[in-house]
Amino acid sequence: MNTAATWPDDIFRVLLDMDVKQVAYVPDAGHTRLIELCRDSNALTAVSLTTEEEGIAFLAGAWLGGQRGVLLMQSSGIGNCVNMLSLARACRFPLPILVTMRGQWGEFNPWQVPMGQISADVLGLAGVVVYPVDDTARIADTVAAAARTAFDGPGLSAVLISQRVVGAKTFGK
Repeated sequence: MNTAATWPDDIFRVLLDMDVKQVAYVPDAGHTRLIELCRDSNALTAVSLTTEEEGIAFLAGAWLGGQRGVLLMQSSGIGNCVNMLSLARACRFPLPILVTMRGQWGEFNPWQVPMGQISADVLGLAGVVVYPVDDTARIADTVAAAARTAFDGPGLSAVLISQRVVGAKTFGK
């Protein structure tokens, strides 16, 4: 059985199994373990971004260069990507996105709530196939399904990793 401590390791194994070579990410506490695994791996290249939309262009280049990639971000970054999602859609290159959610269960920060509540809708309207997951036992299967959708199917997919999985952040208590 998977636990909250092992789900990033499960995702990392799926990325390796799917022959992902490039991981673009904006630093995020929810993805910390997965980012560390990617950065420490000789099997892929992890690239830190300044904004989430850079990742879409970066992964377009990776695909043109013959490599599979994935974008890691927090739900607050989805709004930054709306215009750039049209690049992936119009050019029909695969774009799997792994999103750690905020603004859901136990959120203390009111600034995170609006995007956290509409992330799936925004992505769906942009033509992204959305896979929400709130059970650590289902994360590896969900990421694998989303990767197949991206690499073998329509091209754009996102796994929304629930705040129940990531854990609600607390500050100052």
